[in-house]
Amino acid sequence: MIAGFLKMHGCGNDFVVFDERRGTLGLTVSRAAALADRAGGIGCDQLITIEPPPAGSAAAAFMRIRNPDGTEAGACGNATRCVASLLAAETGQPAQIIRTTAGDLPAEILAGGMVRVDMGPARLAWQEIPLARPMDTLHLDLARGPLRDPAAVSIGNPHVSFFLETLDGLDIAGLGAALERDPLFPEGANIGFIQVLAPDRLRLRVWERKAGLTRACGSGACAALVNAHRRGLAGRSARVVVDGGTLGIDWRADGHVLMTGPVATAFAGTVDLGSYPP
Repeated sequence: MIAGFLKMHGCGNDFVVFDERRGTLGLTVSRAAALADRAGGIGCDQLITIEPPPAGSAAAAFMRIRNPDGTEAGACGNATRCVASLLAAETGQPAQIIRTTAGDLPAEILAGGMVRVDMGPARLAWQEIPLARPMDTLHLDLARGPLRDPAAVSIGNPHVSFFLETLDGLDIAGLGAALERDPLFPEGANIGFIQVLAPDRLRLRVWERKAGLTRACGSGACAALVNAHRRGLAGRSARVVVDGGTLGIDWRADGHVLMTGPVATAFAGTVDLGSYPP
């Protein structure tokens, strides 16, 4: 089967986007993993499918997110912004609601092509993240090498935030890969490394579970701001500088976290899905 796709990114966090609203493409776990592979496939941080919304839903579409190993993820802010931009262009409506396995994510196209998405409420209880045992999520009993005393939050997926004086010379790949699989995290965790540049400006690098070090992580940027504010290191709004650009994050008084940033389409293409393993 020949299928069309778009290669999109938000601040360098890149996606291969397929449209399955008119029928399934047979994107199995193994096929999705092969397509996501940067050597033998198209290559991406996550593979995205746009599917019909559930019956009776207010959402314009359902967005399925697959990690590079083909397994599903609950939320991805940068992918949500990319899909929202596609649906807005298609319908002419700047406001869109996108259903994910983590819930409905309202998004809006702003002036200059920026896209804002409501990532929902930050979840702070240990069971919501989840952790393997009861613990204060503002100060986890977790240390490895130069890292200690992180905070945790769920933004539709689990995030752990380490605050450091500098990110220079840090073995993010080695530390991130080990911490992602720590027994404290039964579902794994995204590991954020944060340098507070100012109360309204953070530097962030994220080791994403099952994806590794990416140029941007939207939910990770939300987690960085939430945990920095909880620690008294930042206000409720900040610019979060990632490897691929800058995201604007706001943690509203009602608990919802808003993320604003750019989206881009790198190219459109077609692929013979039958040439990949079923």
